[in-house]
Amino acid sequence: MPRAGTPTLVAHFRHMAANNCWSNARLHTRCAALPPGEYFRDRGAFFGSIHATVSHIVAIDEWYLAGLHGERAGRVDYGAVVHATLAELTRAQEAADRRLLAYCDGLTPARLGEVAHWRDDDGDDHAEPVHLVLAHLFVHQIHHRGQVHDLLQQAGAAPPQLDEFFLRADASRRTEELRRLGLADASPPEPPHTPRPG
Repeated sequence: MPRAGTPTLVAHFRHMAANNCWSNARLHTRCAALPPGEYFRDRGAFFGSIHATVSHIVAIDEWYLAGLHGERAGRVDYGAVVHATLAELTRAQEAADRRLLAYCDGLTPARLGEVAHWRDDDGDDHAEPVHLVLAHLFVHQIHHRGQVHDLLQQAGAAPPQLDEFFLRADASRRTEELRRLGLADASPPEPPHTPRPG
């Protein structure tokens, strides 16, 4: 879990992993409130439906997590929908989020500079610095959650706020959810009090 103290890149990635878990929980909760017909409707997005877009997020999370752990990754099938229901998808996403939290909790500055090597089922070899794989993974998640956000609005549902994680001013809006997710100590620490000049 994120630790208090001087800001570091390791701490930042730990906070991003916690933010990712919290954001996905909010998003999946809102998706679960949709009528199935609206949730599965093809809306002409990158992957068509909300379900296919959420499915893409977890599939790519799992692919990069395999790479970061030095495991053989699957095929890169961007449009594959492996899970038939949102409930199955949510369980898979929760498992991926917990695995990413554990990975980031074990990071060190030296580990961030190492190169992750992996081979996928397409026969391609990959070698990327750990810090860049993580940066890409978080940007990828944010990119596609933004698409789901828009698709929810198209479906007539109020999309959840996904930007209330980091600032002290938003603390009351996330506290209960973080506690429920077991992330109560994952919110960024309050900065030390610094008197204003003058």
